[in-house]
Amino acid sequence: MHPHLARLSTALTAVDPETPKIHAWGYKLAAVLSGGGRLLACGNGGSAAEAQHLTAELVGRYRADRRPYAAIPLHGDTSSLTAIGNDFGITELYARQVRAHGRPGDVLICLSTSGTSANVTGAAEAGRECGLTTWALTGPGPNPLADLCDEALTVPADDTATIQEVHLTVIHMLCDVIEKAVA
Repeated sequence: MHPHLARLSTALTAVDPETPKIHAWGYKLAAVLSGGGRLLACGNGGSAAEAQHLTAELVGRYRADRRPYAAIPLHGDTSSLTAIGNDFGITELYARQVRAHGRPGDVLICLSTSGTSANVTGAAEAGRECGLTTWALTGPGPNPLADLCDEALTVPADDTATIQEVHLTVIHMLCDVIEKAVA
């Protein structure tokens, strides 16, 4: 087996016991979204891409035609990002947007392969302050982001690409649960 596939297989096997948590998150998120709440998602680099992938599946569709849901990738508004970064510093990039867009009962998903990104941990802190449910998808735990969030799913892998690929799998599992829950 190719080493990349072997790393991915090992990580997926390690995360498989987290399937009940993923299902619980999916049902919770389905209830929030179908009740008029929203999902906020953030990350840096590849994790930002994963956050945007999740929000696109919810605003558009995953597999089934259904109504669109309110899901916002916090890195997507470049004018806000550059203004916030310039005026308040990079650590406030996402926290300020969480305070602007988040409402009590909404969900914030924070993605970070390291679990140490200051702007993502800042978002988690802001989410908790504002009454959002906060979830983390990270690399190996324990880490600061996992500790800050209400719940975390940590991927026990050292390779960033592997962690991101497992995060994408978790995202698709969440979408599958959501679409089944609202059918």
